[in-house]
Amino acid sequence: MRLVAIVGPTAAGKTRLAIELARVLDGEIVNADSRQVYRHMDIGTAKPDAAERAAVLHHLLDVVDPDEAFSLAIYRQKALEAISSIAGRGKVPFLVGGTGQYVWAILEGWTVPPVAPNTDLRRALEAEAAKGGHMALHRRLVQEDPVAAGTIDPRNVRRVVRALEVTRSTGVPFSSLRQKNRPFFDTLIIGLTMPRPDLYSKIDQRVDSMLCRGLVDEVRCLHAMGYCFDLAPMTGIGYKEISSYLAGEIDLESATEKMKFRTHHLARRQYAWFGMDDARIHWLMSDENAVEKAVALVQEYLGENNGLR
Repeated sequence: MRLVAIVGPTAAGKTRLAIELARVLDGEIVNADSRQVYRHMDIGTAKPDAAERAAVLHHLLDVVDPDEAFSLAIYRQKALEAISSIAGRGKVPFLVGGTGQYVWAILEGWTVPPVAPNTDLRRALEAEAAKGGHMALHRRLVQEDPVAAGTIDPRNVRRVVRALEVTRSTGVPFSSLRQKNRPFFDTLIIGLTMPRPDLYSKIDQRVDSMLCRGLVDEVRCLHAMGYCFDLAPMTGIGYKEISSYLAGEIDLESATEKMKFRTHHLARRQYAWFGMDDARIHWLMSDENAVEKAVALVQEYLGENNGLR
C-alpha cells in the first residue's frame, strides 16, 4: 500500500500543497494535526476552511469534542482505517500535518499502548506541575522512565503527564511500550520548509489573521459552551492566551505576542521531529515552484510513467 506524507513546520503551506496534489493526483487527505481533531476549534488551529474541504475530501477533522478523551492510540487506529479506505477505493492517501508523534506513529509502525485516561491521576500530576513547576514534574519522569524523559521536552507538561500516567497504570516504563514494527506502507515523505526569518514572519501574519477572523469570539463561544480553561485543548496555542485575555489577566496585545512566541517555539520543535538531515524526507522550499516539484516527485513515486498505478 502506498502513502504520501507531507510534513514540516506550522505555516509553511502544507495544507495548500496537499490540496493541490490531491486534486491533481486524485487523492484524499488524512489530517495529522493533533489540534484539528477537535470540533468547534477552527480558527485557532488553522483548520482547512469550507472551500478547501469542498475541494478535497479530508479525514480526521472534527473527530471529538474538546472535553472528550483522545489519544495517540485512538488517532493511529482511525488514521490507519482512513488510509486503508482511501487506498481501497483506488485513490492516493495523503497524510498531512505537523504533529510529529502522529506522523511517525503511522510511518514507523509504532505500537502505542491503549491505556485509558486516568482523570484523577492526571489532575494530581497537573497540580504538581502547577505547584512545583514543569521541571519538577519532568524530574519525576526522569526517575521513573529516564528513556522517555530524554525524548520529552520538560515544557510539554501534557506529554510528561501522559508518560507518567501510562507508566503507573501498566507498571511498565512508557518508553518500553512504544515499539516500532514494520510499517504498513511504502511511503514518500515530502517536507515543506522556508528560511527561518520568512517562516516567523508568516507565523506572525497568520496570528494577526486569526484575530481578524474572529479568534476571540471563537474562544468566547467555547467558554459559553462549557469548555473549561483547564481542558487540554484549551491550553493549546491561541486558546490559552485568548482565555487569559477574556479572564482579564492580560491585554490583547500581550496575548498576541505570547501566541506568536509560542508558535515560533512550536516550529522549532517541529524541525526537531522532522530533521532537515533526515534522508527519508524530500525537502522542498515553500515557493511558487513547490507544487510542480511535488507533483513530479509523487508521479515518479507512484510509477505512473511505468503503468504501475
